[in-house]
Amino acid sequence: MYKIKTLIVTVFLMLPLIHYGQHTDEINSNRPGETMSAFGVGKSVFQVESGIYGIKENHSILNYDANGFGVDLTLRCGLFLEKLEFIADFQYQYEQVTSPMSIIDKSAFKQTVLGAKYLIYDPFKNYEKQINVYSWKANHSFNWHQLVPAFSVFVGANLTLEDNPYYFSPDAAISPKVVLIAQNHLGDGTWVFVTNIIADYIGTDFPSYGYGITLTKGFNRNWSGFIENQGYMSDFYSDAIVRGGAAYLLNNDMQIDASISTSLKDTPSILYGGIGFSWRYDARYKEVRMKVDTGDSDKKAKRRAKRTKKG
Repeated sequence: MYKIKTLIVTVFLMLPLIHYGQHTDEINSNRPGETMSAFGVGKSVFQVESGIYGIKENHSILNYDANGFGVDLTLRCGLFLEKLEFIADFQYQYEQVTSPMSIIDKSAFKQTVLGAKYLIYDPFKNYEKQINVYSWKANHSFNWHQLVPAFSVFVGANLTLEDNPYYFSPDAAISPKVVLIAQNHLGDGTWVFVTNIIADYIGTDFPSYGYGITLTKGFNRNWSGFIENQGYMSDFYSDAIVRGGAAYLLNNDMQIDASISTSLKDTPSILYGGIGFSWRYDARYKEVRMKVDTGDSDKKAKRRAKRTKKG
């Protein structure tokens, strides 16, 4: 019995000595939510996240109805550094707006954002969880370390063409966008909590500030579900959106998803739902490993080895 416990302790102590990069065995997609995760796809990994959606709007004051559809596409690529990810985000939308006096069709790229995300702090790096094979209670007590989030920052730019009906100006423009990202892995690791703080259209006549919070639960290896709240605050447009949905893992590199969203106000009220697909290419990925400094334990081991040789 003592030998078995010793073997278990040895295995658990060896596991933290290897730290892996941001790449995971299974695809890590931001879909079907709208928030960004703190972790990237990994160096030399390319990922596509795309979907289609239908949208229905009604404005109780301006007295119009709008129905349409949209396509969104996000390209993610890890380059140069394991912590660095480049992102291109596109959203094209078509709507038919019906009011008592007119029927108007409008379509354009509602969003075109190019930028990069960098992982500033990873709480799992150099972290060694102590395993006590003699105490079930000690191993299953609340782990305060999970309250420390991973932290990233995204910096990019909005690109808007002339006469865009979804933009507040008829002129073409380029404006900065910054997102602060925090991510916690809670409980047994199947719960993930993501927070985004957003500054958008910085330096324009109508800068926008917002937030996004997403809670995701992995039910098993294939199924996961999420709930999300997203808010926008601007003199041009303000709203709060609640969203929910699920994703299914087809294999390690492909995922399908579905979601539904609604606004919390009626100026306008918005309802839309969509389905999506995510795929990654990681054939060129090289596993990142590095030794973790175990401090005094390594020094003690070396001293013991020296004494053994002398004996």
